[in-house]
Amino acid sequence: MAVSGFEGFEKRLELHFFGDDSLSNINNNMGLRLLDFESIEQVLRAVQCTVVSAVGNHFFDAYVLSESSMFVYPTKIIIKTCGTTQLLKSVRPLTHFANKLNLKLCGCRYTRGSFIFPKSQPFPHTNFKEEVIYIEENLPKNLVYRKAAVMPSKNPCYSWHVFAAGDQNHRKKSNSDVTFEICMTELDRHLARKFYKKAGDCKTGDSAGKEMTVLTGIDDINPRAFICDFAFDPCGYSMNGIDGDRYSTIHVTPEDGYSYASFECVGSVYDDDVDIVETLKKAVQVFKPATVSVSTTSNSREVWTTVARAMEPLGLKCRTFAMDEFPAAGTVVFQTFTAARRK
Repeated sequence: MAVSGFEGFEKRLELHFFGDDSLSNINNNMGLRLLDFESIEQVLRAVQCTVVSAVGNHFFDAYVLSESSMFVYPTKIIIKTCGTTQLLKSVRPLTHFANKLNLKLCGCRYTRGSFIFPKSQPFPHTNFKEEVIYIEENLPKNLVYRKAAVMPSKNPCYSWHVFAAGDQNHRKKSNSDVTFEICMTELDRHLARKFYKKAGDCKTGDSAGKEMTVLTGIDDINPRAFICDFAFDPCGYSMNGIDGDRYSTIHVTPEDGYSYASFECVGSVYDDDVDIVETLKKAVQVFKPATVSVSTTSNSREVWTTVARAMEPLGLKCRTFAMDEFPAAGTVVFQTFTAARRK
């Protein structure tokens, strides 16, 4: 818990691994999913969070954490944590455990927004320069293509921080994936109250979470997704959605004065634009925030137009646009939107 309030803005780490195909076949193509729970707990202890709920399918495993989420694919792991967690301390133990499975780190991407309470963040998250130094000290030397950048906005409170690294063979993202990271602040107070547990409510986090999912319309964002949700005491909410090999995730810190919600999902540059627009619109409408920042990571420079088409009908006007190229990640586009009535 931060001194002035709970830090909603998450830190996000994505690590990619590769291994000998014959060894992967021996492991039934499970890769990182073979990590035992004791090893996962050890990694999360370093980060300072725990697993509260988990679910998996044929493609990946999804964990709701005490501070956000984790997704484990055969050759990729994504950890997203909020509060005063020390996410980057997971890099070394994750690399160690992956090596035991004959998997080698070949790519790394770290992203985050600007913290609401930056002075409350512990090492190595005291500032972005410190974070970059720490990551580079803990990455293997084969990840030679590295770049760090702060993507600015008119309001410095909404800058986007990106670090990406890759090796010679995996330096450029070559697939069609698109990652959408949406951060929302100043949530509608009436809607934010739906993420509080009622006084005297004895429901478990799982059952209260399911109730919030339906009450708020989160279950309608992607009706195809299987949702694993959790409500915290006295307030707060997290969910992971599983739809085939794709995930989505939502995290809510509803307290007045520093209310925050995030929505993240993955898609493809080949997806129907109408579907993407509707998904993003539904997610933002759940919270009706005054300010929205959106980061998209892909191999396309045109995805940002889809984001704009989703935000504008909601009365949100684009205030900032920034684009940058990362050798180990692709194109990152960062946009901020505010309610049209606000300056």
